[in-house]
Amino acid sequence: MTLDQFLTSLVYLAAVMVLFVVGKFVFDLMHPRFKLKDQLVEHDNLAVAITVAGYMLGLVFAIGGVLLGPSNGLGEDLIDIFFFGLFAVVLLNFSGFINDKLILHKFDNVKEIIDDRNEGTGAIEAGNYMAMGLIFAGAFSGQDGDLVTGIVFWLLGQLALVIVTRVYNLTNKFDLHDEVEKDNVAVGVAFAGLLVGLGNVLRIAVSGDFESWAENMSGFAAYAALGVIVLPLLRIATDRLLLPGARLTDELVNQEKPNVGAGLIEATSYISASMLITWIL
Repeated sequence: MTLDQFLTSLVYLAAVMVLFVVGKFVFDLMHPRFKLKDQLVEHDNLAVAITVAGYMLGLVFAIGGVLLGPSNGLGEDLIDIFFFGLFAVVLLNFSGFINDKLILHKFDNVKEIIDDRNEGTGAIEAGNYMAMGLIFAGAFSGQDGDLVTGIVFWLLGQLALVIVTRVYNLTNKFDLHDEVEKDNVAVGVAFAGLLVGLGNVLRIAVSGDFESWAENMSGFAAYAALGVIVLPLLRIATDRLLLPGARLTDELVNQEKPNVGAGLIEATSYISASMLITWIL
């Protein structure tokens, strides 16, 4: 690395740090019912910490998609970083609103993470932010597309997350919302892994150059169907291969203290499978 390349990298890093500051400001603006500093420093609220950690990772994924694109010179690169970075901040906070209204729609997410310190809710919010950051990275990559195509595929990705929530409830003998509202961290962690796994699959679905609406839509539909259908069914394989003689459902919901370790294994299986899918296809 030459000195010029090193100094240029420092400029990019400084630009990204500015975006993190803006991202934190917008997050605070969108959550006026609590002060982030108070919750983290004075109240040691782990649920909030998990949510914010997922938000920051989602922002990293989104900005990373911009940084990985071809360089057009320092000036144009900085314009792209700030434009798409600020847009990522807006869309990530919008996805938090959608998560509250359409994914965990049976209760108030802010009440759960602030008043109840519900770490399961925090995990799902974090998973949603990370998934949408991954989808943003894919949707705004490639050539020959524009802001409209990126927004359309990002919204389709968000819709897929809403659909997979319904599929998850249909393929399990427990209700996701009921368990999470009962402070079941294990279920929250497991479902968060599903969101991240699907987000990773959809990142590939919306990545690359824009060819035509018909071609890109058909490709997205194929990947989305694969993720929405196959990933939830992996619980069966996880039961048989990783937990022989035991059942994930029993570990997650049918005992006095839900097994967070089992939830982590389920989450890992979703994310691992998504990595394999993106490498194979």
